[in-house]
Amino acid sequence: MIILGIETSCDETGVAIYDTERHLLAHKLHSQIKLHAEFGGVVPELASRDHVRKLLPLVKEVLLEAEITLQDLDAIAYTAGPGLVGALMVGAAFAKSMGLVLKIPAIPVHHMEAHLLAPFLEPSPPQFPFLALLVSGGHTELIEASSFGEYKILGETLDDAVGEAFDKVAKILGLPYPGGPVLAKLAEKGNKNRFIFPRAMLKRGLNFSFSGLKTCALQHFKEFGNAEQTKADIAFAFQEAAVDSLVIKCRRAIKEHNFTQLVVAGGVSANTRLREQLNIMGKEAGVVVYYPRLEFCTDNGAMIAYAGARHFMAGKKTDMEIKVYPRWEM
Repeated sequence: MIILGIETSCDETGVAIYDTERHLLAHKLHSQIKLHAEFGGVVPELASRDHVRKLLPLVKEVLLEAEITLQDLDAIAYTAGPGLVGALMVGAAFAKSMGLVLKIPAIPVHHMEAHLLAPFLEPSPPQFPFLALLVSGGHTELIEASSFGEYKILGETLDDAVGEAFDKVAKILGLPYPGGPVLAKLAEKGNKNRFIFPRAMLKRGLNFSFSGLKTCALQHFKEFGNAEQTKADIAFAFQEAAVDSLVIKCRRAIKEHNFTQLVVAGGVSANTRLREQLNIMGKEAGVVVYYPRLEFCTDNGAMIAYAGARHFMAGKKTDMEIKVYPRWEM
C-alpha cells in the first residue's frame, strides 16, 4: 500500500511517500524560516499562503523521485491538528480534494502521534509498549504508549513547553530566529560554573514547568548585561536546567512504570545535550533510548505518511468532511 503524507501544521511544508512493503520512498521539506525571520516568529497568514504555493510542487517532486503516479496511491494522510488553523486547512483541503478525485481515502493524522511514531521510520525501531517523551515547539509530554493508538499522558507541562522556553530565552538574549537551535549552539561556549538556574517541580510527580526558567534568564540578563560571554553563560545555565528537568522526570516515569524503552521525539529531541544526558540515563536505568534521525525531529511529511499508513492498515474510516483541530488531545 502506498501512502502520500502531507504536513502543513505550522511553518514547514512536508510531503512524503511511504510504501508498506518498500518503506519510505521519497520525502521533501520546505522550510519557511526565511519568510518569518524578519518578524521574529511565525505569522499565521503568511504561513498559510506559503503552504498553498509550495504544496503542489512538492507533491510533484516526491512522485517523480518515488517513480510512481497519482494513480498508484492507495490513500493520502494529512495533518489534521494540532497546529495553526489556516495552515492545517491548506493541507486538509488539498488532501480531501485529491482523495475525492482519485477515489481514495484521505486520512486525518494527529501531529503529535506522528512525532511519537517517527522513530519507526528507522531500521531498528522500538516495540510497544514504551515511554515517549514528546518535546516539540508547543508540547512537552510524557506518554505511556501501550500499543498503536493506545496512549496515556503521564505528565505534561503546566505552562511553557520546553521548546517555547528555548525560543523565548533566545529572544531575551537577542538571538536570531529560530532561537532554540541558536541558543543550544551558544550554550556550548558557556561557563558551567557561573550561573545555576532552578529545576522546577522536581518532587511533584511527572509534570513539568519551564516558565520560571524564562524569568530567571531574564533577571540574569538584566543584572549581568549583554556581553557575549554572559549570554553564553545564561544559555548554558538555562539549557542545563531544562535538560535536567526532562531527564529527571523520564527517570522517574521509567522507575514507576517499569519501562524498558524510551522514545524521544519532536524538535527538541535534536538537542545534543538532551541526547547525551538521556543516553547516560538510559544506560544507568537499563533502558534503550530511541530517536528519529535529525531530519525527522522537526515537522515532516514522512512521519505523517507513516502514521497514515498505520491507520489505513488498521481500517480507520474517513468521510468527506474537511475538519481540522487547532487543539487536539492525544
